[in-house]
Amino acid sequence: MISGVLAAPLSTAAQQALDVELEAPEAVRGLLERHVRLLRRSDATMPEAAPDRSAMARRARREVGDLLATEGYFTPTVRIDRSEAGRWVIKVDPGPRTTIAEVTVDFDGEITRAAEQGGDEYLARLRASWSLPPGAPFRQADWDAAKQQMLDSVSARRYAAARMVESRAEVDPERATARLRVRLDSGPAFYLGALEVSGLQELPADLVQRYSRLRVGEPYDREALLAFQTGLQNTPHFASVIVDVERDPALAAAVPVRVQVSEARPKRLAFGAGVSSNTGLRAEASYRDVNLLRRGWELSTGLRLEQRRQSAYADVFLPPSGNHRDSVGALVDRSDLEGLLVHSQAVGVARNTVRGNIETQLALRLQHEQLRPEGGESRSSNTLTANWTWVQRAVDDLLDPTRGYVLEFQMGGGAAVAIADRDFVRLYGRAVRYQPVGERDVLILRGEAGATLADSREGIPQDFLFRAGGAQSVRGYAYQSLGVREGDATVGGRYLGTLSAEYVHWFRPQWGAALFVDAGDAADTREDLDFRTGYGVGARWRSPAGPLAVDLAWGHDERRLRLHFGVAIAF
Repeated sequence: MISGVLAAPLSTAAQQALDVELEAPEAVRGLLERHVRLLRRSDATMPEAAPDRSAMARRARREVGDLLATEGYFTPTVRIDRSEAGRWVIKVDPGPRTTIAEVTVDFDGEITRAAEQGGDEYLARLRASWSLPPGAPFRQADWDAAKQQMLDSVSARRYAAARMVESRAEVDPERATARLRVRLDSGPAFYLGALEVSGLQELPADLVQRYSRLRVGEPYDREALLAFQTGLQNTPHFASVIVDVERDPALAAAVPVRVQVSEARPKRLAFGAGVSSNTGLRAEASYRDVNLLRRGWELSTGLRLEQRRQSAYADVFLPPSGNHRDSVGALVDRSDLEGLLVHSQAVGVARNTVRGNIETQLALRLQHEQLRPEGGESRSSNTLTANWTWVQRAVDDLLDPTRGYVLEFQMGGGAAVAIADRDFVRLYGRAVRYQPVGERDVLILRGEAGATLADSREGIPQDFLFRAGGAQSVRGYAYQSLGVREGDATVGGRYLGTLSAEYVHWFRPQWGAALFVDAGDAADTREDLDFRTGYGVGARWRSPAGPLAVDLAWGHDERRLRLHFGVAIAF
């Protein structure tokens, strides 16, 4: 037995201070201390009148007995020693704990007819999933949870109106055993009908339908409805969304899917500021209208001013059609990096497709570019390009991944037709692996490779060539400083290769430290690739936007120390 004292002195004319001591096994001690009122009171006092003291003792015994019963102790012995004035000792022997002797799970409703048509394995799996098997201790909380879990398993798919029609626990106190019996009525199988949307005011009536991947006539699936609800909630159009069906068996053949929405404010003007080691200080302004021309089109436009780069853009995203979403946009960009001044203007169209954790994009772009390399010859080019991108993000958290991988592949090029100047093909691939180590740490492995197939790099836009260096590339070297020397500038080459290994130790939930080594280069021929190495240490902070990184890296070939900082996710 383990004993303890809960006492608080208080003296009045009609009461005296009372010390209450509990003697009980450790297995039940915490439960009793938390819930028996006599043990919880900070002002425990004993009435002077004997009937009141007896009532207090009876209440304490009843509370102890009721609490122990919830843990499967149905034959406890509870004694209260009141032999010493002003001091009570509650002595508890819980007795044997009741265990499960037998479990019977039965089903009624259409689910049984499905079993007659070959669904016996489904019912067998349901019975096998029962979480309170024979031999397990009987606890009221476990009993309630097991019933709810079984009901949820049946009602999650097809049988939306499933209900528990019988629930019985027969306890034999003498043998300390319990026999459990539950019976569920699945009701009819539910099939989805049409969408019934409410709450739309300014947005087009068919907007919700365009986001839906539910099909009329398919079986009810709670996860599919939740995914639809989450997808709508994640769009900028809606402030809140509720998707559900009415669990009326009379509607089971074609139950309407009720979508209740609240529209978000359609227009938003935002300002921001930041800094990175790649492009310096940054200020930006953006404007968004998610109901352009009252068609549910999303306009996103903005101006970004950085020390080494400035850009203005405007994109219009159309509502989705199935898995696809189309967009059209324009961009004006100016950059001055490593002695290369680039002015470019582009217009393009794109189609994005999302299937699970795989996203693809097919883009067509018309671009005019002017290059002014320091110490080199200025030139301009027109290009019409097509590019296909395939990305799979199989990670546990998109903002802060600690397990999984990211794969990316791009294939594109341009053709010397009409207003375009050159033929070329560009191939690019990237892989990132997040491998957890122990409970907190993570090992991050990254590699990328690219090749632009053409007779020379002349006339090919810099976006379709390669440079390396900087944060998220080869640390220890300036941003985009690894490439082809032209005059006093570094321009893009036709080949790229980088590798990186990073170990992050999170010594606190929000703070971590990193060790890393990077290597890579960009060149105009494969023979000229000369991998430059950088290595160092860094600090990590988990911000709402993802882990922020501050890295101090030594460029082995340049024999120079550089500071890099930015968001640590290579997405």
